Amino acid sequence: MSRYLVIYNPIAGRGRVQKHWPEVEQGLIEAGVEFDVAKTSAPLDAVSLAEKASEKYSAVIAVGGDGTVHEVVNGLLRASSEGETIPLGVIPLGNGDDFAKVIPPETQIGGKVFDWRVAVDKIAKGQAKLFDVGRLTGEQSGEDPQYFMNGMDIGFGAQAALNFTTVPSFLTGMAAYLAAIMKTLIDYRIPKVKIQIDDQPPFEQSTTMTVVTNGRCFGSGFWVCPDAQVDDGLLNVMVADGIGRVQILGLIPKIMKGTHVNEPILKNFLAKRVVISADEPFAVEADGEVPYPQTTRLEVQVLERKLRVII
Repeated sequence: MSRYLVIYNPIAGRGRVQKHWPEVEQGLIEAGVEFDVAKTSAPLDAVSLAEKASEKYSAVIAVGGDGTVHEVVNGLLRASSEGETIPLGVIPLGNGDDFAKVIPPETQIGGKVFDWRVAVDKIAKGQAKLFDVGRLTGEQSGEDPQYFMNGMDIGFGAQAALNFTTVPSFLTGMAAYLAAIMKTLIDYRIPKVKIQIDDQPPFEQSTTMTVVTNGRCFGSGFWVCPDAQVDDGLLNVMVADGIGRVQILGLIPKIMKGTHVNEPILKNFLAKRVVISADEPFAVEADGEVPYPQTTRLEVQVLERKLRVII
């Protein structure tokens, strides 16, 4: 068997990785997986570790949450120069683990993602499939693009991602995300943006949140684009009108059930390329991270079947 690099983030999942890592390590050994270990100690560590790993290892395993996977994906795409990557394995021990929900067999709405034991079994078998990935480019020319494997948004979700970092550590999973949402409801902006879908004429509107996804679920249990497919060569786009707190509170339970898609305050599209611009800077969230705290222009493109994922 080829040798893998296992990258684990000890603080992911608010301590879940630190707690379960000895079991995970032993499980990989017992499954016959040959691997080396790298522990992250600072933000973006996993990006450089994954980028360098492509020269030496036949696969990279990310142990943590969506943030850890996000960094590893960025490293792999940089190493491959946006060509097909070496395989990515995911052992989900984060708060949301939303990307893991689209790894076959996909998690059903309301269901729980596979646990680390199932992940170890998948890694030992080594079967892989090519997934699409999203590419982000901000307003600064010449800067490196960012990549997302699950989804990105501007508006309410991006502000909630910023607020998530201030949620008390005793709250985990869905409870932590709901706490971030409640805090965001106290004070949030409704940006006015111009949006272009592929080569269609751009349109302007105020939007509480605009989401572009490859995956189906955000924030642990919000099924924003429940019909999204990770290998169809298309991104799913949801644009919400500028709405108030009462309407947001009414929409949240529907998004948690994936029954919101026909709401009149929402527009839904399929696209290969999306351009979002505004006069006032806006924040951009991607896979729970905030790669662009402020930008006035964002281009989003799909890279078709470039991310090889162990399933």
